[in-house]
Amino acid sequence: MTSRRPFRRPTLLAAALAGIVALSASPARADRCEDIANQLKSQIDGLKIGITAARIVYLSHPHARELSLGCRGANYSNELYAKADSRKPKPEFYELVARAGAIVFTIPKPDVLTGATRCIKRMGLLRGDTVKMRFRRLNMECTRTKTEASIAITRGKDE
Repeated sequence: MTSRRPFRRPTLLAAALAGIVALSASPARADRCEDIANQLKSQIDGLKIGITAARIVYLSHPHARELSLGCRGANYSNELYAKADSRKPKPEFYELVARAGAIVFTIPKPDVLTGATRCIKRMGLLRGDTVKMRFRRLNMECTRTKTEASIAITRGKDE
């Protein structure tokens, strides 16, 4: 009668080795939000990536007071938030929002530029200081105070 003991060790060793190879062969995958932030950094000059907290990546750029990228909220898949230094933003701010929005939402840059410009310029005496609009399957919400204007662009989860 032959002992089975010599055969168990090689099979256990082979199984353990196969498991280690399978786990180590899969590449380390960064979060989708961080991938988008890295794309923004590589394609927009002067953009810097800050900290990541609660599914929000904080960014900085000379033409925006605040800039952030949010991923997977309760009602949206991606969100781009930008705040301008003044009540009436400069063309450089619109250009920054358009370039970032085109990368984040994968739509043409002129469409994002048109939507952001319309949203911010609609604020005023008749429509008030908060305007919500929808343009090219993007939800845009623009708000302003006495010193600054901001825009939040989101895309719903089902789109």
